[in-house]
Amino acid sequence: MPYNTTPIRPLSRVKKIIAVDPDINICSNNAAFAITLATEMFIQYLAEQGHNMAKLDRKPRRNVQYKDLSAAVIAKDNLEFLDDTIPKTQPYKEIKHKAAETRAKLQGGKPSGDHADEAGQPNGKKQKSINGFGVLDVVKGAGDEEQAPAVGPGDGDVHMTG
Repeated sequence: MPYNTTPIRPLSRVKKIIAVDPDINICSNNAAFAITLATEMFIQYLAEQGHNMAKLDRKPRRNVQYKDLSAAVIAKDNLEFLDDTIPKTQPYKEIKHKAAETRAKLQGGKPSGDHADEAGQPNGKKQKSINGFGVLDVVKGAGDEEQAPAVGPGDGDVHMTG
């Protein structure tokens, strides 16, 4: 990060980003320069913290990986605001399982996941599905004319005369 009045980040790009912000009407060149230097210092700090996490790993590495940055965000309180931006990675199976649990809660407690597919099938065969819905669900739902129960007063069916 040289301080010979030439930042590493292009000053013109920072000025364009500042100009897009509707909250800022006018920004001087000195303020844009200070924002550029602060950005460089922040990037350097984040990289250092990620490097420290890489060194603390069981098998220390020289290269910083995404998991090092996410570990730094979790470990350092002053980087907590990046928790949504740099989340900890999760395996696809965990995400799929959580989505199935959420779907089951929304559908009223039906079993979910692989166990749900095997529940009503003989010999443990999986139920065929179309666009995420079981074939039996699609056929059953095709002719049903059920309506949702009324939630509150006045939310029922409207009777029309005429």
